[in-house]
Amino acid sequence: MKTFCSALAAIIILTGCSSLGTSQKTVGTGADFKGPIGLQLYTLRARFAKDVSNTLDLVKTNGIKYVELAGTYNLPPEKFKAMLDERGLVPIAGHFSYDLFRDKPEEVAKQAKALGLKYAGCAWISHKAPFDEAQAKQAIEVFNKAGAVLKKEGIQFFYHNHGYEFRPHNGDTFMDMLIKGTDPKLVAFEMDTFWVKHPGADPTAYLNKYPGRWKLMHVKDMKQGTESNFSGGSNVNNDVALGTGTMNWPSILAAAKKAGVEYYFIEDESDAAAEHLPQSLKYLEQVKF
Repeated sequence: MKTFCSALAAIIILTGCSSLGTSQKTVGTGADFKGPIGLQLYTLRARFAKDVSNTLDLVKTNGIKYVELAGTYNLPPEKFKAMLDERGLVPIAGHFSYDLFRDKPEEVAKQAKALGLKYAGCAWISHKAPFDEAQAKQAIEVFNKAGAVLKKEGIQFFYHNHGYEFRPHNGDTFMDMLIKGTDPKLVAFEMDTFWVKHPGADPTAYLNKYPGRWKLMHVKDMKQGTESNFSGGSNVNNDVALGTGTMNWPSILAAAKKAGVEYYFIEDESDAAAEHLPQSLKYLEQVKF
């Protein structure tokens, strides 16, 4: 019996276990980067505008499980959630407008709950450029209030940086002001790596500076030679496949893990986003840090 068990174990190791390991492998993760990785559906916004069903099929075909939403393409939240469920796509987070959070946070909570979200946040503060102290103070008030409303429904509010917040202010930046001025129990942050580096800041440094505050991340690479400024805007084709741009991913991903980032989402706003996606996933599977 002992000999038989040893032989059986050898067969399992050579065949069964090898096959099992392959089937359980999660796309976009590897020896060092463990994810969980998902997709911000805004990446495929042009396709969604034409055909929601087939675009969701494309997301599934790429092996994506987790998704972050940026609207429901004129569909009721319940209908869109059902379409995600049919494909085994799990909605984790969603973006809503700043004005809606400011004026009707209860409506955001209602929609987020219908979509089954753990996180609901915004990616742009309505403001008159340049972003200044008065507007930052107003945003802090809006964020804390929205965070309290969402918390009652078991949903975490977050803010996604967009570049203009990194203007210098009192020895720091307005981004520092937003982080320091918000209640950690009510307000989390989503780091968009592109929109940290675009204004000239360092993603790794900000992850290290505020551990525990960054719960989500947009992994987004930047084309070599992209001009830095505080506009919060850039040509969409300055987004490139992960590993081909200016980001120091080993440093960023190591710091993100240490800082407590819970979910990572690829967001690629370029015209070639669908073509970049498999390349970006492969890079994350192989990156070492």
